[in-house]
Amino acid sequence: MDKNRCALTPPMGWNSYDYYDTTVNEEQVRANARYMSEHLRGYGWEYIVVDIQWYAHRPGTMREEHQYIPFSTLEMDGYARLLPDPERFPSSAGGKGFGPLAEYIHGLGLKFGIHIMRGIPRIAAHCHCPVLGAETTADRIADPSSICKWNPDMYGVRDCPAGQAYYDSLFALYAEWGVDYVKCDDICNTNMYPHRPYSARHEVEMLQNAIQKSGRPMVLSLSPGPALIEEAWHYETYANMWRITDDFWDNWGLLKNMFERCELWQSHVAPGCYPDCDMLPLGKLGKGFGAERDTRLTPEEQKTMMTLWCLFGSPLMIGAELTLLDKDTLALLTNRDVLALLNPALRPRQLMRDGEQAIWIAADGKAAYAALFNLSDGERTVGIPLEKLPLETPGRAKELWSGEERSLSGKLETKLPEHGCALYRLG
Repeated sequence: MDKNRCALTPPMGWNSYDYYDTTVNEEQVRANARYMSEHLRGYGWEYIVVDIQWYAHRPGTMREEHQYIPFSTLEMDGYARLLPDPERFPSSAGGKGFGPLAEYIHGLGLKFGIHIMRGIPRIAAHCHCPVLGAETTADRIADPSSICKWNPDMYGVRDCPAGQAYYDSLFALYAEWGVDYVKCDDICNTNMYPHRPYSARHEVEMLQNAIQKSGRPMVLSLSPGPALIEEAWHYETYANMWRITDDFWDNWGLLKNMFERCELWQSHVAPGCYPDCDMLPLGKLGKGFGAERDTRLTPEEQKTMMTLWCLFGSPLMIGAELTLLDKDTLALLTNRDVLALLNPALRPRQLMRDGEQAIWIAADGKAAYAALFNLSDGERTVGIPLEKLPLETPGRAKELWSGEERSLSGKLETKLPEHGCALYRLG
């Protein structure tokens, strides 16, 4: 099974984290899935991803003190494999796991994904739970010196045959449920250990080995970032996508910094291999964090984010509550001309960047594009000589957000508002 065939183009979907944090439940997941099926599926959006702590009892009830409650009760089977909390995911009761929910989502024409933390539950190691497929117990494969600094649930897994057997048992279960996408956390950059930031590289390999043994194609996504550019070959070999940033939120400073990160990773985009700019913090956010709010990105910044993510070739994961999308945000997410940029064959590259502006181009022999970005805190004219564009004689250009067409002579340039952009298809 070729891992790269799981995602010939960057995955597009919805993830529960930005709105629900740890608290999402089955009813909410189903509602977002229905919305995606009805309003977004026709534009390429297809993944519904349940993010962190779906196995935890009463998450979010100590939010003022802890995002992840220490020593909380976790739902788990007899082989140290975490299961959905049946109070929040009632269809999982009786050992069904996420099977019924995945079946429902597949019935809508969509794909189903889950978030996991790397490793094995600490409580399983403390209780010496058996490991399916190995004559050993959880305490023998758990590495108590390998932990996550921000989540208390897991120990890392040792690099040994029994450790591989544990991951094999996990992904056999996920295949049985019908999982299509797995986001594994605390693995892309194990930032608890600054002198060994990729200390879990063997677990990345074990994850991909387990997927191959499961017999079910699954996208493998690695978090959190920033990913290590010197390990690019390893990410590309064993994963489909890897985060190039820590959690990305609706902040202009973080967005401006993504131009530098995308420049660093631009030559590593290929079919089945995607440096990941993280989620799209659009629409309504933050309910699970204590207060629902609108995105803090201005309309121009939202357009800049969508343009960079699509032109660069990042996966797209919507963080908003889909059922509350306004018409402007929905239009931003359903622009077919812009979404057409999610084609690794375009080979995007940044022509220039300074503190005030950036210019990107892309071409695949059939289509050519240029994007002009105003990174300054005021109105600015940004331009590029025609001879630097990826066409021999680009006579016309269509701006893909406004639909405006123009003829070209000498230079492609435009006046842009603060933090704004223009995206042109050339021809």
